[in-house]
Amino acid sequence: MTRPPRDVGLLAGVFAVVGTLHFVVPRQFEAIVPKPLPAKRELVLASGVAEVAVAGLLVAPRTRRAGGRLALGLLAAVWPANLQMTIDAARTGKPWWFTLGTVARLPLQVPMMAVARRAARGDVGR
Repeated sequence: MTRPPRDVGLLAGVFAVVGTLHFVVPRQFEAIVPKPLPAKRELVLASGVAEVAVAGLLVAPRTRRAGGRLALGLLAAVWPANLQMTIDAARTGKPWWFTLGTVARLPLQVPMMAVARRAARGDVGR
């Protein structure tokens, strides 16, 4: 199997690490599930499985396009949790640097989505 392009490999690595963390420290992720959603533990575990699966799909050339499409959807689906983390940090008086970090994290999904989009379109690895 050939190596994925660097940006796709990095994106796959992020998904693999964060997806694994969903099983290692699920409470951290449960805390950022938007308040109205039920079954927080189940959502965290399901999203962990999805992230690890997306990582695997992105690294294999035959499944990279599907992985890119799923990565796009997953990034869009978890954005509300990232926003919830920022809202909670501001409301609960977390240290300024923590709150600033959560705010800075929100736009970081834009370049991740750009890489996922390129993978979905097959515009990588040529």
